[in-house]
Amino acid sequence: MTDTIKNKVVIITGASSGIGEATAKLLASKGAKVVLGARREEKLKQIADEIGKVGGQAVYREFDVTKPSDNDAVVKLAKDTFGRVDVIFLNAGLMPNSPLSALKTDDWHQMVDVNIKGVLNGIAAVLPAFIEQKSGHVIATSSVAGLKAYPGGAVYGGTKWFVRDFMEVLRMESAMERTNIRTATIYPAAINTELLNTISQRQMLDQMQNTYDKYGISPDRIANVVAFAIGQPEDTTINEFTVGPANQPW
Repeated sequence: MTDTIKNKVVIITGASSGIGEATAKLLASKGAKVVLGARREEKLKQIADEIGKVGGQAVYREFDVTKPSDNDAVVKLAKDTFGRVDVIFLNAGLMPNSPLSALKTDDWHQMVDVNIKGVLNGIAAVLPAFIEQKSGHVIATSSVAGLKAYPGGAVYGGTKWFVRDFMEVLRMESAMERTNIRTATIYPAAINTELLNTISQRQMLDQMQNTYDKYGISPDRIANVVAFAIGQPEDTTINEFTVGPANQPW
C-alpha cells in the first residue's frame, strides 16, 4: 500500500506534536510530501528538519485553524511547493473538559472554535481544489467522545459528534456529486498526546490523567491508521476507525 502513499501531498493540522507529528513522520517515511501546520513554529521547524535529515520532504507554516485566511495560506503553500493537494488531515483539537456546572464558558467557546470551526475552515480551504481535480482525501480526528457521552465531556463530545456527522455528509455528497473525495473519521480512545494539557479543571484533569496513565498508548498507533486509510486503492473509502488501547474498556 506504500505506493498509494508515495508522492501524495498531505496537509496535517495540529502537526506540532502527538498524532500530527507521528503521522507526518510516518507518511514522509513512506514517500509522501507533507505540509505541516500548527501554532508552534519552532516545533514545526524541528519536525520538518528531522524529516528532511532522513530523506523525506516536508514544509511547514505557523497557522491557527480558527482563522480562515491561515487555512487558505497552508493550502497555497502545498500547491506552490508541491503542485497540488491530495490529502488533508484535520487533526487540531482541544479537550478542556469540565462539568457544565463549573461554567467554564471560555473553554466551551474555544473548543467550538478549534474543534468545529477549525474543521470547517480546513474544508473550505481545500474543497475547491479537490472538486476541481475530482479527487482528494479528507481525514479527521474525532474521539470516542464522538460516539458516546460521558460526564464532563458535554461540549468536547458535542464538537466531536459534529465531526462525525459532518464527515459522513461529506462522504455522501461527494459520492452523489462524483467528485471522488474519500473520507476517514478516526475515533481515538486514550492516546498519549498533549491533549490533557488543555484541561484546567483540577478534578477532571486528575481523573483523565489517571485513565491515560493506566491505559494510554502511543500516537504512532493512530498514524498507522491514517497511513492505512490513505494506502487503500483510490476507489475505496474506509469511512470510520475506532482505535484505542486493547486493555481500555472504552
